[in-house]
Amino acid sequence: MHIAWLGKKSPFCGNVTYSREVTHALREFGHQVSFFHFAQDEPPPDNWPADDHEISIPFLYQLQNVYTIPTLRSKKVLTQALEELQPDIVHASLTLSPLDFALPEICQDLGLPLVATFHPAFDRKLRNISSGTQHLAYQLYAPWLAQYDRVIIFSRLQRSILAKLGVPAERVVVIPNGVDIEKYSPGPSSLKTELEADRIFLYQGRISPEKNVESLLKAWKQARMGSRSKLVIVGNHGPLAASLMPFYGSEQGIVWMGFIADEQRRIEILRGTDVFVLPSLVEGLSLSLLEAMACGVACVATDAGADGEVLEAEAGVILKTQSVATQLKTLLPQLRDHVGWTKALGRNARQRVEERYTLSSNIQKVMELYHDLLAERASLKRVQHYSSHSFRDRFSNNILRSGRS
Repeated sequence: MHIAWLGKKSPFCGNVTYSREVTHALREFGHQVSFFHFAQDEPPPDNWPADDHEISIPFLYQLQNVYTIPTLRSKKVLTQALEELQPDIVHASLTLSPLDFALPEICQDLGLPLVATFHPAFDRKLRNISSGTQHLAYQLYAPWLAQYDRVIIFSRLQRSILAKLGVPAERVVVIPNGVDIEKYSPGPSSLKTELEADRIFLYQGRISPEKNVESLLKAWKQARMGSRSKLVIVGNHGPLAASLMPFYGSEQGIVWMGFIADEQRRIEILRGTDVFVLPSLVEGLSLSLLEAMACGVACVATDAGADGEVLEAEAGVILKTQSVATQLKTLLPQLRDHVGWTKALGRNARQRVEERYTLSSNIQKVMELYHDLLAERASLKRVQHYSSHSFRDRFSNNILRSGRS
């Protein structure tokens, strides 16, 4: 099968990881993948396959490394490339650009089946400015998602939101994010020796307002965790980080590591971590959270997006998105002092990932979706062919009878 994949290779984010892992696995199963992406000057992230058949789409600029503004030529470039390649399936890991809205028309004109993976974060309720903004994204996208042949989302909560916004239920498929549990697994780490720490807490992700990192930093500072406990922050040092670092630093046991491109180094950090904390105001289904769980780390996350769904039934600790700093101020010392509890949470987290969130299961479901969609298309063509022949036969018979009379 030939899949035309539209996604992101940079800058590093969950969408990039999703595209990398899924397309790599599809190739492992023997499928051909042509990768469409907005061209960047910077090199692709680590572990990206070198044999990619790439098609670059021109763009003007990106806003906050999230929203992409394509050039006027981009639609033509995309259409011509798809027309030449004639793939079996077009799969768009939606990049939050105007091209997302043009894809249904392009693929319909070319007769190509179209699948979307819809990533935007969300909250269960409109409880803050960030969640309200994200809900607007769902409202904006819903009429176009209804025109895709299939839409992959990560949780039943997302399905409920899209159904209320008019996306046909039969077109929406829940396939949660998956993690490679062979690669992301418990193992040795020298992190505690490196940082001279007995207990290590970790945040890994973007340093952006919706991730609510400042609430974690405030709680850590107020909780006075002691010199043998460290809070490690892994993520891009953008403008928000620069404004926080002068107030939250080494004197409070906070270690800013910045963005780490090397995947093995990130895995080593996870393996050396006792508690992973994700204080987000909005989320989709965090791959960073799943990676930490797969490494057997005790996890704390808000109930934003599907993260609460992932940690339910004692697979982790779930916070409300309101008053996160207050909740963490009480919780962090308990997680520091109760080693047996955090180890039990880590075991439960690993077991949850093994049961529900493996990459192999994810890929199997994606391939099943492809085969079902192609079978549906083939069946529809047979019906249309039969109907066309039947109409021509009836028309010819009517002409003959008219001639005889």
